[in-house]
Amino acid sequence: MVTAKRWAGGCLCGSCRYEFEGEPPHSGYCHCNMCKRSTGGGFAVLVQAPRASLTWINGAPAVFRSSPIATRGFCRECGSPLFLQYDGDDLVRLTAGSLDQPERIRPASHYGIESRLAWADIGPGLPEEETKERL
Repeated sequence: MVTAKRWAGGCLCGSCRYEFEGEPPHSGYCHCNMCKRSTGGGFAVLVQAPRASLTWINGAPAVFRSSPIATRGFCRECGSPLFLQYDGDDLVRLTAGSLDQPERIRPASHYGIESRLAWADIGPGLPEEETKERL
């Protein structure tokens, strides 16, 4: 059961399912080229979850080292992108589209704005930040 502090989600085929607990998490748009490529979209919407409260309740995602500073998780069956994890970070950034109820979050910032596509006219007026680590 999903409550105000319980969040759940998973991949397209249902092979990977997760849950985590916490207040409504921070979420934001990421326009970096790696997120665009990993999601296949013009940007990613990522939701921060405390790593300590994230539980894989069905299956476990495959993990790919996408850069010298981070790994990404995806379903090995259907390929759905599920998360971004920076090395040494206590937060996992889950893909908003993998949440069972993505309407419960509201993106609050933009990251990687140097790579924002001109047509990605979303979230006007939100705080913006350039990518810190570029490859």
